[in-house]
Amino acid sequence: MKAAVVTDKGVQFTDAKKPAPKANEILIKVKAASLNRADLAVASGHRHGTIGGAGTIVGLECAGEVEAVGAEVKDFKPGDRVMSSAAGGFAEYAVADSGRAHKIPANNMSYEQAACMPVAVQTMHNALVGAGRLKKGESVLIQGASSGVGLLGMQIAKHMGASIVMGTSTNDGRRAKLAEFGCDLALDTRDPKWPEKVKEATGGKGVDVIVDQVSGGVMNANMEAAAILGRIVNVGRLGGMKGEFNFDLHALKRIDYIGVTFRTRSPEEVRAIVQAARKDLWPAIEAGKLHLPIDKTFPLAEAAEALAHMKGNAHFGKIVLVT
Repeated sequence: MKAAVVTDKGVQFTDAKKPAPKANEILIKVKAASLNRADLAVASGHRHGTIGGAGTIVGLECAGEVEAVGAEVKDFKPGDRVMSSAAGGFAEYAVADSGRAHKIPANNMSYEQAACMPVAVQTMHNALVGAGRLKKGESVLIQGASSGVGLLGMQIAKHMGASIVMGTSTNDGRRAKLAEFGCDLALDTRDPKWPEKVKEATGGKGVDVIVDQVSGGVMNANMEAAAILGRIVNVGRLGGMKGEFNFDLHALKRIDYIGVTFRTRSPEEVRAIVQAARKDLWPAIEAGKLHLPIDKTFPLAEAAEALAHMKGNAHFGKIVLVT
């Protein structure tokens, strides 16, 4: 098969060994795959959890048709249209743990649209509902809201009953579009008064749940914006791996600061997260109420160009590869 493979000369579209499904896995004939920020790290030779290094097939999620199933798989059969988080998704074939996979809704959802959903669904549902313990009527702030994951996160927060949903972006054009995806108040973190605007929007209380995809220099401002007994969920660190931390403010507000990642989770933990997300969100996904915009589509053979497009950071929504 052909795949986008990490080499010492960068990502190249070349021959790779076709995978075979283990007992609990499905083999997917890939129709589309979407890009995530972690793909940039893998493409540059770094590791992301257990994957990485020369010879690695890039990609974390895809959609396609089941070609074969392992001996223990009961919920899928050859011919099923599926989407799944799957290492090595930038290829003509990929394998996925059947417990991570979803059948594509029979509502005319395209493979391109389906490929955008798995990582965003499991990441943001877990951040908001699992780690963040979001309750109906509480307020939510998504840091880095114009990313694909962020856009879905705002929609999930609304769907789960959040009273007010806020999102941040330092790009004026992207920030103007956030209202289309459930954002009640769009904020620019370059404005030093943004935490005060959060407090004004919440009647002086502060925000109950912050999903932080930025970290770095926004940590103390997050705590300023947070309510007493607020929860801050550390999902990403696109703005920096380190930053100042006001320990007294953290204690004063009795904030829960929670770190999450899928890199150290067991297969059983991931399956439970996927099932919880499906229970809460699947009717809305089937009805087309939760969706992500596609910024640009590339042929699979142009995976390196697609990664360069993401690195340029000029996109809004998801970047998709098609076979």
